[in-house]
Amino acid sequence: MRVDLLIPDAPAPRGPAAAGEPGNAFARLVDAAGAILDGADRAESAFAAHHGGLQEMVVERARADLALQIAATAAQRAAQSVSTVLGMQV
Repeated sequence: MRVDLLIPDAPAPRGPAAAGEPGNAFARLVDAAGAILDGADRAESAFAAHHGGLQEMVVERARADLALQIAATAAQRAAQSVSTVLGMQV
């Protein structure tokens, strides 16, 4: 897992050049979780069609559950941070 520091004095990058910047870390996290969930679905379909193993299916589903839990926690913390910032007096 990679943690990016927030730099409050720097403006957020904009445009297509910002795709690899820390501002899009949450979007990359959600995309990665989606890809892992797709992999778990493929493993389950393969097992149901008798082309994959039970162990592979269980491991892929566990990875998907963990990725979903991490994405949900990140979303909750981001929402809490925004709420805190919006609640500040200026």
